[in-house]
Amino acid sequence: MAGQVAEGTGGVQRPQPLHAEDPYGTPPYGGPGPWAPAPPVQRPVPTPSPEFSTSLEQGGAPIGTRLPPAAGPMPAYGVPAQPAPGTMGPQTPMPVATPAQPPAGPALPADERPTGPLGNEQHHPSHPSHPSDPTPTSGTAVEPTGSYRPELRKPGDAPATAQDAAPPHDGTDGAFVPHPGDGGPRAAGTRTQPFPAQPQPQPQPQPHGAWQQYDPWSAPQHGGPVAPPAGRRGGRRAPLVVGAVVLALLAGGVGGGIGAYIERYGGLSDIKLPQAEDEQGSRNPDSVAGIAQAALPGVVTIHVRGSAEQGTGTGFVLDRQGHILTNNHVVEPAGEDGEISVTFSGGQMAKAKVVGRDGGYDLAVIQVEGVTGLRPLTLGNSDSVRVGDPVVAIGAPYDLANTVTAGIISAKQRPITAGGQKGDGSDVSYVDALQTDAPINPGNSGGPLVDGRARVIGINSAIRAADSGSGLDEGSGQGGSIGLGFAIPINQARRVAEELINTGRATHPVIGVSLEMEYAGDGARVSERSKDGASPVAPGGAAAKAGIKAGDVITKVDGVPVHSGEELIVKIRSHRPGDSLQVTLRRDGKERTLRLTLGSSSTG
Repeated sequence: MAGQVAEGTGGVQRPQPLHAEDPYGTPPYGGPGPWAPAPPVQRPVPTPSPEFSTSLEQGGAPIGTRLPPAAGPMPAYGVPAQPAPGTMGPQTPMPVATPAQPPAGPALPADERPTGPLGNEQHHPSHPSHPSDPTPTSGTAVEPTGSYRPELRKPGDAPATAQDAAPPHDGTDGAFVPHPGDGGPRAAGTRTQPFPAQPQPQPQPQPHGAWQQYDPWSAPQHGGPVAPPAGRRGGRRAPLVVGAVVLALLAGGVGGGIGAYIERYGGLSDIKLPQAEDEQGSRNPDSVAGIAQAALPGVVTIHVRGSAEQGTGTGFVLDRQGHILTNNHVVEPAGEDGEISVTFSGGQMAKAKVVGRDGGYDLAVIQVEGVTGLRPLTLGNSDSVRVGDPVVAIGAPYDLANTVTAGIISAKQRPITAGGQKGDGSDVSYVDALQTDAPINPGNSGGPLVDGRARVIGINSAIRAADSGSGLDEGSGQGGSIGLGFAIPINQARRVAEELINTGRATHPVIGVSLEMEYAGDGARVSERSKDGASPVAPGGAAAKAGIKAGDVITKVDGVPVHSGEELIVKIRSHRPGDSLQVTLRRDGKERTLRLTLGSSSTG
């Protein structure tokens, strides 16, 4: 209806629908239909015929049914009206389905009741008393039967004029233009007057819902259902968005965790790998494992702390009295007032003291007290060893206790010298050593080298390291093994250990000569003069008794070639004092063979 109104008779404006109206008055496109709020509706009452009004205008007798006078306000819709005095009895109202509508306005008197199409009452066409007479009364425009809606009047009212009775006529060409509720089509040439406009009911507020009731007289509603307020919609959507984000994060975390687990472990189920059964039986005694099992209980790790330095080495138990054999350079840092501690293979610890030591053989004996359950190692015979025999070295390289390595005897009677840090030669050791390729590293010094029956055949003492040049490392350096390890033969070590335990000092075999250590020729040359002015051949010594003179060059000892003065010392120290040796020498270009008995000297 947006701003469109039509002016009816009497100057009263009425709203017009926005769509084309149905000329036949069919709801909802004619008058207000069942979906629009209905205005007040009267109960159907008897209506006069058209001739009733005409006869009144002409002064004739009234024809048709007379209308009763107004008896007060109209009753509510659907309630039977009470008959006025002197009128017809009550009429039974037609059953009408009453739609929900706003309350009707106050009832109008009978003479002011609406007669136009906006009254929304049910109109019944009246028929003339004489249908055979088609001619209308002079001055009165009469419509065909069923198309004319007469104006209802009370008896005694002034007759209607022809102008009032004429139906409305629109257009200039005489064509009929229908209006809602005007009773349907009529002849094109018939002119009628519009019905007087009737007061319209006031619009009532309509409830808001998903779909409002359809009203063709109101402005169109766009968008269908009424949308909820923006604030409420946003409030409902926010929890959903937050929930979706949380769910996505949880799903991503769970998926990532499962993926990482599968990538790391290869699946969701635990992997069971096949494994051999546990073998509780002991190993073959001559295997490396069997040898280690037998020898490890008698091996100890030695920690030495002195005023100037400290170190770590290895040793092994000699007897049940607690004597332990090791290298001299292992315990030397302790000095006179240092501390020595011993750790057994089972983890027990004990303090130890030095019994005796000898720098010339690089051997020392220490002793622990108050320790029970000692397991001394069996001593073998180094003279019976053959090159290629399997050996096992046990020690604590770099303080890694109970380390076991295996190899073979690479050579025998390898003359080596070690030490010499003091510069006066007093700390130089001369050893006719066993060479092995069993890995020996710093910390292995003093540990046992055992044969295939777990018998000690040597004491690991020195290695040839890659960074040690042409000299030997006593194991105190940081050079690692390159497969060149040297051990003091157990036959020599046994004699020295006995002397150290029994007397606290060791004896060295000597021949009583001074050697020229700078001699570059083959053999060991006896010096022609001594540095202190004394004779190079000690009077009354073993060499003097055998006939050796200054300047002689010794080339063999017991048939073994000697190539230097160090080798001669090593060969002599490999024997005991009092042993008899056959010496071959060269004098004035001639070779001679002599026999001598070794003398003795002691150190302590």
